[in-house]
Amino acid sequence: MKRFLIVICLVAMVASCTKPDAWLKVVENHFVGADGEKVVLRGLCFSDPVKLYREGHWNDTYWEEAARWGANIVRFAVHPENINSLGWDETFAILDEGVAQARKHGLLVIMDWHSIGNLVIEQFAREMYITTKAETFRFWRTVAQRYKDEPTVAMYELFNEPTLMDDSTSVTTWAEWKELQEQIIDTIRTYNPHALCLCAGFDWAYDLTPIVKEPVRRENIAYVSHPYPQKRGQPWEEQWEKDFGYVADTYPVICTEIGFCLPDERGAHNPVMASVEYGERITKYFEKKGISFTVWCFDPHWAPMLFSDWNFTPTTQGRFFKSYLQQNKK
Repeated sequence: MKRFLIVICLVAMVASCTKPDAWLKVVENHFVGADGEKVVLRGLCFSDPVKLYREGHWNDTYWEEAARWGANIVRFAVHPENINSLGWDETFAILDEGVAQARKHGLLVIMDWHSIGNLVIEQFAREMYITTKAETFRFWRTVAQRYKDEPTVAMYELFNEPTLMDDSTSVTTWAEWKELQEQIIDTIRTYNPHALCLCAGFDWAYDLTPIVKEPVRRENIAYVSHPYPQKRGQPWEEQWEKDFGYVADTYPVICTEIGFCLPDERGAHNPVMASVEYGERITKYFEKKGISFTVWCFDPHWAPMLFSDWNFTPTTQGRFFKSYLQQNKK
């Protein structure tokens, strides 16, 4: 209870002095910060805050390490199963702590409703991702109301990884998914008109090809792709440009999950197996296109991992991305 009251007081103090121009926003095909300058976001995906809290790692040490790695943004992967098992009030108290830590360390936050599957027909990949449209709207109403005066919570990622589901008996169209995203955005904007919303395509948030004909008809949005190395064969750059990169010529794009591990490393699985060459080539491609990104995953258990233990010993990808983030921190 003491922790909960302290966090509420911190949120209230910030709310009293928030100005509209403090929010990250979209201008043409890029993000713009409070100073009016273009911003490229490079950061880290956290595992579920409830998981970290239960394991005793939602603490100063974790946050200080994330800041040392050179991130300017972090992503909270909020799973439906965890928020329901712990309870909504306690989960949001934990999220409040995270927002306060992010503010302390000069980091922005992506709030991510971390489900995988087809929200239109409510069919999901695993039990931990099971939700409903009603619960999804409830989550975003709660986030928008709670953080409507908190620009640290800079991005609202509507749904982690949409996919049609191979065993589905109902074919969901892009138009149906687009309409549902627009409805979620409208709900969020009822409470927080400043919210910058992130919209993902099908194929586990990889494919943005429908955008050319049917973009999401809302302002202040960006598009999401998760271009893991095995999503397409080489030459990667040609595939990336066709599948999602072309969107960055017109709208902001943020790849909220990238990452890799060697085939013989713990947690290796399709579609994340690759060498350091993937890291080198995708970051070079992002620089060319002005694409922002966060790397999965700042946790020693969820693959591909950025570190292998709670001493924060970097994995192969951890060594690469830690160096890259530190060298490019602004």
